[in-house]
Amino acid sequence: MNIKTILGGITAPKGFLASGIYCGLKKNKEMKDLALIYSETPCSASGVFTSNMVKGAPIYISKEHLSNKKAQAVIINSGNANTCNGDDGLGKAKRMTISTAKALNIATEDVLVASTGVIGVPLNIDIIESHIPALAKGLSKEGSSNASSAIMTTDTFKKELAIEITIAGKTVTLGSMSKGSGMIEPNMCTMLAFVTTDINISSELLEEALTKTAKVSYNRVSVDGDTSTNDTLLILANGLAENPIIDTKNDDYYTFVEALEYLNVYLAKKIAQDGEGATKLIECKILGATSEENALLLSKSVINSPLVKTAIFGCDANWGRILCALGYAKVDFNPEKVNVYFESHAGSILVCENGSSVNFNEDIALTILKEKEILIKVELSMGDYEVSTWGCDLSYDYVKINGDYRS
Repeated sequence: MNIKTILGGITAPKGFLASGIYCGLKKNKEMKDLALIYSETPCSASGVFTSNMVKGAPIYISKEHLSNKKAQAVIINSGNANTCNGDDGLGKAKRMTISTAKALNIATEDVLVASTGVIGVPLNIDIIESHIPALAKGLSKEGSSNASSAIMTTDTFKKELAIEITIAGKTVTLGSMSKGSGMIEPNMCTMLAFVTTDINISSELLEEALTKTAKVSYNRVSVDGDTSTNDTLLILANGLAENPIIDTKNDDYYTFVEALEYLNVYLAKKIAQDGEGATKLIECKILGATSEENALLLSKSVINSPLVKTAIFGCDANWGRILCALGYAKVDFNPEKVNVYFESHAGSILVCENGSSVNFNEDIALTILKEKEILIKVELSMGDYEVSTWGCDLSYDYVKINGDYRS
């Protein structure tokens, strides 16, 4: 399949507009904190949310509004998670959708809502409501960049992507934006991601495609092992590409799934790359596992290990920490069959063979580990399954950022 990367971000698909402004939730007036995504026509819609038992108020409202698998707009704020605020939080999340619906002249039930920021602080709904008319007025095809900026918290860069594919002779476009830097281990961190597309597809298959691709993208990222209360992944499809409706699992459906997976994996890796204080993107690829589930558990155990993460930060080829992390993952494997490699753009080096040390060149290992993207490849030699997960190193700055997050 030919996937073409294009400009435009979340507004690249036909019929989608976006905006982002500063309303006053963040102390820094140079940082936008309120975003809006809008489709000119109603959409099929679906969402995947955090597995944390403690959930932000916006999740409950968005789930309620998605009961008919339809939506037309999404309003997002940063600077406050609106979580652990009881009925007050639920009421304010609802008010965000009511005010947005009024400004757009659409049904309240067609507005979804998401929030990110500090937990346990009452949301200042008055300043949000007072700025929603301006937010709606600012909607445009050029608004993707502002919207992407407005959902950021400790992120150091915007995360956007738009792609084009061809289905039944029609150009189909997918756009996306995401945010996430800390409190990241989505198990559908604060991880928010939004996908727009003009594909014509049934609500049921849209939901299935989103769930399937989230499993192999956002759910395979971990920055610090903390599953946030507000993790949200939403998709809206308005059908304006005018391809024949996809209502069966035919070739067109699988083409769309492949494109959606490509989009989600790309942005999931960007979240890992932008982990709080991170200097390196880490991929752990488990090869030769007896099942996909076992491979995932082993891979996550490695990228979540503080000792592995700090070793990568320090460019230390300490493969023993990898074996240790594999060993406490509570997965049955034979340590005496394990091979470990470190790889990057600078090359590849075997550092552990059959569970034991090998006489490798430390200088070559150091050169490999100095790169910004590091692959830890683990061969189990037990089966046919393989899984990759993505994380980042653990630096001094992670502690600095999270030690005074509220201030």
